[in-house]
Amino acid sequence: MFEIIATREFQKKVRSLSKKYRHIQTDLQPILEKLRLGEILGDRIPGIKFVVYKLRIKNNDIQKGKSGGYRLIYWLQTTDCIILLDIYSKSGQDNIDVTKISQIITQFEQ
Repeated sequence: MFEIIATREFQKKVRSLSKKYRHIQTDLQPILEKLRLGEILGDRIPGIKFVVYKLRIKNNDIQKGKSGGYRLIYWLQTTDCIILLDIYSKSGQDNIDVTKISQIITQFEQ
């Protein structure tokens, strides 16, 4: 079982997205449960010194499947701890830059 911790950035983004997408919590719940059980989901992000993954999640409030859904960025901090770094809607934002991911991790570590 993994411990899952959400950064302030992640919590702020979920609150913001929930105003537009009412089912975001329902969409996230099965993914968070899989992560908690130890499944490593998504693709590793290259070009960053941390073990960070980007995961596509279906947004049930729009009918575009995973491609138009959410992107969840998480950091496999230790062998039993996952840090939720960021989440965004693909329809509202392009890819996140690795420098922004590093910045979120640095802020979390302080």
